[in-house]
Amino acid sequence: MQFLSAFAVYFVIWWITLFAILPIGLRTQGDEQDVVLGTVESAPARFRGGRVVLMTTIASALIYGAWYLASTYFGFSMNSLPRIVPDFGRT
Repeated sequence: MQFLSAFAVYFVIWWITLFAILPIGLRTQGDEQDVVLGTVESAPARFRGGRVVLMTTIASALIYGAWYLASTYFGFSMNSLPRIVPDFGRT
């Protein structure tokens, strides 16, 4: 696999993983009973961006590693997945 293709796959996995990890450990201002004037209760009390980026990078590296292992060494590909949409192009 070329470097640019591998990076593109990792980039997509990283962004999807970011939105899955973002709410983990989140404490809102409503939870802390310290709502700042002009904000909503669901706003984060303390946003820890570095921790979120680190956790996302580690989790996405593990997911990418599993995908790379499955595709390179075990031969799984998108064609290995069952087709659930009918193919209307064939007659």
